Amino acid sequence: MVNEWIDVSQPLTNNMAHWPEDTPFSYSLTVAKEDSGSVNIGQITTSVHTGTHVDAPFHFDENGKTIDQLDVNLYVGEALVLDVSDVEEVTVETLAKFTIDGVKRVLLKTSLPNDPTRFPKRIPVLDPRIANYLSEKGVKLLGVDMPSVDAIDSKELPTHHSLYQEGINILENLMLDKIEQGKYELIALPLAIKGSDGSPVRAVLRKID
Repeated sequence: MVNEWIDVSQPLTNNMAHWPEDTPFSYSLTVAKEDSGSVNIGQITTSVHTGTHVDAPFHFDENGKTIDQLDVNLYVGEALVLDVSDVEEVTVETLAKFTIDGVKRVLLKTSLPNDPTRFPKRIPVLDPRIANYLSEKGVKLLGVDMPSVDAIDSKELPTHHSLYQEGINILENLMLDKIEQGKYELIALPLAIKGSDGSPVRAVLRKID
């Protein structure tokens, strides 16, 4: 029996949480079938950093690549889910307990509960030094089940910058509460929004036996 794909993206709803000063998600019908006689037509308004999304380097570096310039192959392929929910700070020592040599995509399951309707006041910390460690292991994509790889109130964004300097791209706000540690196939393709600093994704996993 082939393992089924598991949706690990936050559903986009009108009551979902968003960054406090950012644009909230909104979906509405601009044309109803009863009026048009043929179709319903909806529109959305949103920040590209609402829900499960990819950060492009341009998000925090004016000279960084935009979302449409990123290699889509980064977001499709084998991924390793690591359960780090027993710590409040993920350090090199935390990651050294796992075997990740040759893994291109690492997804961290942290202690933060997955609740798309609540924006957290604080989140587990990722030590910026993990970027160099992950890069040495061959990692090219880091995914987290949090709205950011840096502290909520951070302005310097040290982990964003450290990952970028090591050539590691960022996937945020995954839903990993019910996902067991192990190897999976990942699909989390960003939209080709020209010039954008990020993009929502529909992220799915399929267990590799």
